[in-house]
Amino acid sequence: MLKVGLTGGIATGKSYVLADFARLGARVIDADEVAHRVIRKGQPAYRELLREFGGQILGLDGEIERKTLGTLVFSDEAKLRKLNFIVHPKVFEEEERELHRVQSSGKERRAIIVVDAALMIETGSYKRYDKVVVVFCTPELQLARLIARDHLSPEEAALRISRQMPIMEKIKYADYAIDTSGKFVDTRRQVKRVYTRLVADQQRM
Repeated sequence: MLKVGLTGGIATGKSYVLADFARLGARVIDADEVAHRVIRKGQPAYRELLREFGGQILGLDGEIERKTLGTLVFSDEAKLRKLNFIVHPKVFEEEERELHRVQSSGKERRAIIVVDAALMIETGSYKRYDKVVVVFCTPELQLARLIARDHLSPEEAALRISRQMPIMEKIKYADYAIDTSGKFVDTRRQVKRVYTRLVADQQRM
């Protein structure tokens, strides 16, 4: 099994690229979806987050409101570090379970599995992958996408981007890089080219 780490900056198009890898035949794990699961009521990180940040992060249904939590932590670097300290080990454990499940399945022994995780370079978890793919776009487009996606002010969006490792630093760790600044067809062409190379990488293992 070829394990591929997919990463990049916030709002650079990682989810689109991940979906395209799935369309081409890769098995995929979305760390953001895993993070959604581990903070739900009754799940591993829920009580720890509630103890750390208080009831202000809860919605009327008793679930953690991710937007409220995000607003709280992205304005305070210490709180952001605490959030990552609580959530990321839980996400890592879930990913490991899924990787093990795929790896132990005889029919999927030759699978290409792509894991999308925004902070794999920062946390050092990129080292557990055979290949690393970094998704990026122009800074201006990244800012505009984040403003539109999360309904943020330009200042709020710029702050969130600034809390992450600069994208050009992440690219230094990449085996392959995909630029999503152009049209969808351009991105898909790059994804297909990278996937073809990953298949070749797998066959050489």
